[in-house]
Amino acid sequence: MRYNKLGGTGLLVSELTLGTMTFGGNGGIWSAIGELDQSAADRIVARALDAGVNFIDTADVYASGLSEEITGRAMVNSGRKRSDIVLATKALGQVGPGPNDRGASRGHIMDAVKASLARLGTDYIDLYQIHGFDPLTPVEETVRALDDLVRHGHVRYVGVSNWAAWQIMKALGIADANGWTRFASLQAYYTIAGRDLEREIAPLLLDQKVGLMVWSPLAGGLLSGKYDRDGTSAEGGRRANFDFPPVDKDRAFDAVEVMREIAGAKGVTVAQVALAYLLKKPFVTTVIIGAKTVEQLDDNLAAVAVTLSDDDMSKLDAVSALPPEYPGWMLERQSENRKAG
Repeated sequence: MRYNKLGGTGLLVSELTLGTMTFGGNGGIWSAIGELDQSAADRIVARALDAGVNFIDTADVYASGLSEEITGRAMVNSGRKRSDIVLATKALGQVGPGPNDRGASRGHIMDAVKASLARLGTDYIDLYQIHGFDPLTPVEETVRALDDLVRHGHVRYVGVSNWAAWQIMKALGIADANGWTRFASLQAYYTIAGRDLEREIAPLLLDQKVGLMVWSPLAGGLLSGKYDRDGTSAEGGRRANFDFPPVDKDRAFDAVEVMREIAGAKGVTVAQVALAYLLKKPFVTTVIIGAKTVEQLDDNLAAVAVTLSDDDMSKLDAVSALPPEYPGWMLERQSENRKAG
């Protein structure tokens, strides 16, 4: 297991993060994603920590808060010191019946962090993230509230998830202008089948030294290698009940075919190749993996030992390439003779 700096901070996080969406269930989409009880979650958390994972990610909406409760107890049950674990959670979604039980306002953020601390059974959160963009709340209000949480010691670092490049840059500018805490990370969807963030977000992350936490690296299981091009799977899978995130399936299965060839030549699984591809990207800090079983977790953990050659990466880049889009193709054309060589 390798460890990377979280953005421009000095905090080291494992290149794989344990995601906890499979903990709890509690009905609705959460049961479709996973229904691991405490004992099963304890085994998953212990196995991940034993493998060198030091980063765990959850959210207050996962299983309506039950995921946070299970995660907190699993950390204690692992016997590890709290300081050995980097714990991340998120807030934004609906957590109650009232109009202020959601969003990124100062009011909701202050209420949400206290509730998360109680459910997690800890007195601080290492990385506190805003789970999406709130168009109702001024960005200044959100950034100031997060800065106050850091100053009060409730959280140590802050980040966001599912924000556009311009939104992130606006927030960073506000933080810099006021001497407030900068975002350390972005949690975003990125897979070989969905490389959209390479257009605007990836260059921003590299330029501004913001770390990238990848969610759904296997596109909701579609890149696990167990699905055929027609979408069927002899083993079943999450996609049968929860077809998310949206994917260009023709491009996805073109990529799967190339990954099968590489996986066969190396004696590894398709899922491991899909994860290894992301780990090789310079703007990726950590890849979030979730699991319903220890066996599934072990398969994902083994991705850190998969070495992809430059030729492998070239083949995978080519088969999964994004279609040209303005202004990208014009920027590329006009900068051809201005690149540092």
